[in-house]
Amino acid sequence: MNYGFFRVCCCSPEIQVSNTEFNAKKIIECVKTASEKKASIIVFPELSVTGYTCHDLFLQKMLQDSAINAIEEICEKTKAFSPLIVIGSPFALENNLYNCAFALQNGKILSVIPKTFIPNYSEFYEKRYFSRYSQTEEKTVYISEKNPSVPFGTNIILCDKKNPLFSVSIELCEDLWTVNPPSSTSSLNGSSIILNLSASNEIIGKAEYRKDLVKIQSAKTISAYIYANAGHDESTQDLVFSGHSLICENGTILAEKEPFSKETMIFAEIDAERLFQERRKTTTYSQSKENLKNVLPVKKVFVNSNPIDYAKETFIRKIPSHPFVPENNEKRFIRAKEVITLQAEGLRKRLLHTKCQSAVIGLSGGLDSTLALLITAKAFDLCSLERNKIKAVTLPCFGTTSRTYTNAVNLAKATGSDLIEINIEKSVRQHFKDIGHDENIHDTTYENCQARERTQVLMDIANKTGGIVIGTGDLSELALGWCTYNADQMSMYGVNSSIPKTLVRHLVCFFMEEAKNSNKKLSDILKDILDTPVSPELLPPENGIISQKTEDLVGPYELHDFYLYYTLRFGFSPEKILFLAEKAELPYSKEEKIKWMKIFYKRFFSQQFKRSCMPDGAKVGTVNLSPRGDWRMPSDASSNIWLQNI
Repeated sequence: MNYGFFRVCCCSPEIQVSNTEFNAKKIIECVKTASEKKASIIVFPELSVTGYTCHDLFLQKMLQDSAINAIEEICEKTKAFSPLIVIGSPFALENNLYNCAFALQNGKILSVIPKTFIPNYSEFYEKRYFSRYSQTEEKTVYISEKNPSVPFGTNIILCDKKNPLFSVSIELCEDLWTVNPPSSTSSLNGSSIILNLSASNEIIGKAEYRKDLVKIQSAKTISAYIYANAGHDESTQDLVFSGHSLICENGTILAEKEPFSKETMIFAEIDAERLFQERRKTTTYSQSKENLKNVLPVKKVFVNSNPIDYAKETFIRKIPSHPFVPENNEKRFIRAKEVITLQAEGLRKRLLHTKCQSAVIGLSGGLDSTLALLITAKAFDLCSLERNKIKAVTLPCFGTTSRTYTNAVNLAKATGSDLIEINIEKSVRQHFKDIGHDENIHDTTYENCQARERTQVLMDIANKTGGIVIGTGDLSELALGWCTYNADQMSMYGVNSSIPKTLVRHLVCFFMEEAKNSNKKLSDILKDILDTPVSPELLPPENGIISQKTEDLVGPYELHDFYLYYTLRFGFSPEKILFLAEKAELPYSKEEKIKWMKIFYKRFFSQQFKRSCMPDGAKVGTVNLSPRGDWRMPSDASSNIWLQNI
């Protein structure tokens, strides 16, 4: 299976300025190497056949003719290789000379794309040699006897009839740096893979600017953007070139050839299915096409996409095992700080709007309620409210252990909250008696009676103190429906509703690290909470130890968060998500992944009714389950086709 992935390659080979024979030889060598590595597309820099820095030599017929001969040689020597090859060369047509990209495959020239915007400022003098192609009619050009009728123009999209996910357009260097790049139009006309043949010199700070430009254009066009840049063998008479090349996908860098790196090629797998899914989801994307007026109709040129069968070949794309949590420590720190700020600001507004006198939190000693309390404390600070108006309520019952109870009590004190302890055992036993339930039967009724009693108490305290109940449940629990309807499922504001379980842990860890110097006691409490197994604590402990571990019952949260991300963010099939899970190197067997995937889909579909009436809570990430925002789903939808796919 291929799952919509295509391996692409940027090459910045060794060159000799104006030596087309040498340059052709190096291009051929790169094509052979990249083909052996199963690249579907191989992109070379601007004017890679001649070198970009030939200057007035471009006007020499000798160089123009030798460039075409070199392209014919490249075609002949690469006809046994199947990738789409894109190289740069000058091309003389009628009264003009154009700076062009040549698309080759299996020994044929498929199309020639001229550069749209010709720079003539600062260090660039391209108008001295090259013309801008601005004709509006379709055109074919004669190149040689072997290539007598080749499509020529800026409106060409290379696509595969058998694989609609493969759709390629091409622009050259300056085209990207303009107000309205050609790729903006070609992407609206269906191109999902954009190639840029570039010769962008280096000056101080330009590499970062270039990187931002490529990332932003790939994000704006929801495309894969393959940027191949001229290397350091270009003439240094007046400029220096570095070979800084990039492979981006919808704003994310998949591969980068650092400036002046000695490597010749970079590879990455782009996910074309992911791009099309994102475009379909982003409705304003297709609306933008309505603004296209007086644009030349697209000329489609058909190619073979050569998708890799990953049942047989190695997958090189890095798939993060925790998609909600950055792998880099520095980025994780920045992300945690940003998320915490969003959570606290969301709650700040609600507190001020409702003129709250208090905030009420059920504090269990577990991760979710810990994060909720820490966020609430931060929101109170933003509102200049005294923290002792936070009512941290611990509600021990049959399953509460001394460890979680102690942590809850100590945490309330360490944050300056007002601790309230209410043992609900008598109330729950009275309720058992009222409904005729045997408390020795530890079933759903036994568990949910405790959860609902806790919520009733919290709501009543909120009424009594002029406050609101802060919900503690997280995104992962909402996805799985791992909450009791009209109990911990309900609150007046859910601060964690957009935070997946894998991220909750890192946010609490952030608070722990932050408190090490300023509040050592709080830091130590948070460390022990982080080490405590996740549990609803609704069943009696065994020898004082937690007996009911959530992940033993519903499965590992790191797996469920992985499934949740790719299901909601991109709408991928279970089969593709399992493929990605295998490549992410999650520490579970394939059988375990399938087992818990079945549980995920069954619970995700069957528990929608709990999400349909979930409380308010600010969205902080790209995945959210609010029925008023990102996720609207019928509560009685069938999971059948997803389970069949598994």
